[in-house]
Amino acid sequence: MRRDVFQGIADPTRRAILGMIAGEPLNVNSVSEHFDVTRAAIYKHLKILTECGLVKMKQEGRERFCEAKLDKLDEVTQWVEQYRKQWNQRLDNLEDYLATLQSKNKEDDTEK
Repeated sequence: MRRDVFQGIADPTRRAILGMIAGEPLNVNSVSEHFDVTRAAIYKHLKILTECGLVKMKQEGRERFCEAKLDKLDEVTQWVEQYRKQWNQRLDNLEDYLATLQSKNKEDDTEK
């Protein structure tokens, strides 16, 4: 099953894992030590992150290292950006409307 990036970042534990390995690859034991869940649960989270393309697992001897592939987060950025543009336009329109109202109120006060 191919998962998307949004499924990968939907869980706070997975986001925390990504934050941990963003700076440097860590072995699975190092990652699991930071959480109060079983190592099996961490493996499940890592499996989902791998299926999403956010983590690459590398075998080095007897250890497995997790490496972050954060370029996949560009999908999230693109999705958010479309709404940011939309809301910026709406806020600009509101600002223009409020400026018009203020200008009109000043004109009304001057006429009195």
